[in-house]
Amino acid sequence: MALKSYKPNTPGLRQRVVLVRADITSQKPEKSLTTSLKQGAGRDSFGRVSVRRRGGGCKRAYRIIDFKRDKYGVPGTVKTIEYDPNRSVNIALVFYADGEKRYIIAPKGLTVGTQVIAGPNAPLTVGNALPLKNIPLGVIVHNIELTLGRGGQLVRSAGVGATVVAKEGDYVTLRLPSGEMRMVFGECSATIGTLGNEDHMNVSLGKAGASRHLGKRPKVRGVVMNPIDHPHGGGEGKTAAGRNPATPWGKPAKGGKTRSKKKPSGSFIVKKRK
Repeated sequence: MALKSYKPNTPGLRQRVVLVRADITSQKPEKSLTTSLKQGAGRDSFGRVSVRRRGGGCKRAYRIIDFKRDKYGVPGTVKTIEYDPNRSVNIALVFYADGEKRYIIAPKGLTVGTQVIAGPNAPLTVGNALPLKNIPLGVIVHNIELTLGRGGQLVRSAGVGATVVAKEGDYVTLRLPSGEMRMVFGECSATIGTLGNEDHMNVSLGKAGASRHLGKRPKVRGVVMNPIDHPHGGGEGKTAAGRNPATPWGKPAKGGKTRSKKKPSGSFIVKKRK
């Protein structure tokens, strides 16, 4: 992936940096693997804002991604590498030997014509999915399951990968991109390789309109609101919040613990990311 900048002919182009998508091989998605994307933001049936800072944006179809990788023992061939407007990483269309087509998230080095396969005896090559217990130490993986059979939930963004660092009993310890060390059940699957499109983090939209195209609406600071709208609001002239940072509903906004006590997962975290 290469980056492209523009001559500063306009204020919007002055800061704009975009990706040159040279590895994209198809512009149109596979129709059988797309569905309509329901808007889950903006205003409710009463016309009131139900989800702040979201709404509008360009219409797009959702690509159905195979995060489970449960076609064990059936080889597949990568036919296209495609852009997905719903995620930062590119996706790959795989044609399986039994005639089925599926999308997977595309790791770095996966090209058209590459053979991929999932299963406990799959070779350790990029794009193959195996149980964590069958992956040697030091190998970088992505699309990691947390619950057996649920599908990959961890490490699915552009340019990231987790490293297998230890095995003990039924569990495998991973070093996640955040720096957190976490134990995951060894039967859970993961896919070999680092995810591609790593230059996504260097993109600069350049103007506010580009954010609106993505469905992002303006963010208004609490300190400039009225007291009825936000705990930070009110006061004559410019003032500080006058209290610990809070959400519009009075809950701690910075530093407050958000992990559920009913679903304790701290026992699986060997080292926190902080």
